[in-house]
Amino acid sequence: MKVHTQSVHFDADAKLLDFIDKKVGKLQTYFDRIIRADVSLKLEKTGQVQDKVAEVKLHVPGSVLIAKETSKTFEASIDHSVAALKRQLIKQKEKRSN
Repeated sequence: MKVHTQSVHFDADAKLLDFIDKKVGKLQTYFDRIIRADVSLKLEKTGQVQDKVAEVKLHVPGSVLIAKETSKTFEASIDHSVAALKRQLIKQKEKRSN
């Protein structure tokens, strides 16, 4: 699986990119036919605080699974997105086995 990360209006550091590759790569254990993962990182200004938005799109045969989370850090946003995608992948796998 290829992981493509895009950061909007800022440059993501190598530590964050490695974290994303590691977390998204673990999704292979739940569904081994993932084609590609597109990760989009954005800064969202709500008042004085900047929230971090992570959107992860997984391309699997026949569909695209999407999870979008907002948090105070990109790491937390990625963690929540990966957890949501894990549930979606398990459902997808159950549908295919039936």
